[in-house]
Amino acid sequence: MTVDGDTITGEYRQVFDVLFDDRGRRIENVVFAPQSTLEQGGLSMDQGDFEDIRHRLPFVLTSDEIPEYNILYVGQQQEDELHCYVFDVAPKTIEPKKRYFQGRIWVDDHDFQIVKTYGKGVPEIRDTKHKGKEEHLYPNFTTWRQQIDGQYWFPTYTRADDTLHFTANDVHIREIVKYEDYKRFGSNVKILYEGKELPKDQQKPQQKQDDKQVQKPQ
Repeated sequence: MTVDGDTITGEYRQVFDVLFDDRGRRIENVVFAPQSTLEQGGLSMDQGDFEDIRHRLPFVLTSDEIPEYNILYVGQQQEDELHCYVFDVAPKTIEPKKRYFQGRIWVDDHDFQIVKTYGKGVPEIRDTKHKGKEEHLYPNFTTWRQQIDGQYWFPTYTRADDTLHFTANDVHIREIVKYEDYKRFGSNVKILYEGKELPKDQQKPQQKQDDKQVQKPQ
């Protein structure tokens, strides 16, 4: 939303379900999306905003992405009841048409998982010298995580309250993203005996390993 003092001047709202199929592909199903009024507040969302909502706000630094970032150890800090290692993270280089996270992450010293992030999506664009001046600015945000299943930390709440300094004017923007209703992904397992699938009523949990073959989850 865009705000002027205590007055909301424009708003964008959307609720969507996120599922992952058996190949790990992300599937979105929009369940609520009223007409945006952000332009009344002097702001419009670009592709970078939508990408940030889906990928940068719930930022996860995977092993595949680590080579893309400079990671600087800052120190240790208590975050609520957690003792955390703190790191500053920034992209090594900016590849065309690709977005990154830049900011700070808190990693708990027990599970070694990210429990909090603070930063923004980059790059920003400030091209005011050419015709059709383009300015794409993004707010700083904080995302908090909780241990959902007793093992893994998932994002539960993101908040941004920042002023974007465009050439023409400043725009006060506020974002709130809630992540909820997590459910464990299920998989299918087939039990084979001599190359054939056994009927469920004939499958015995204690059957000897050399009498059966278990396929990997599909």
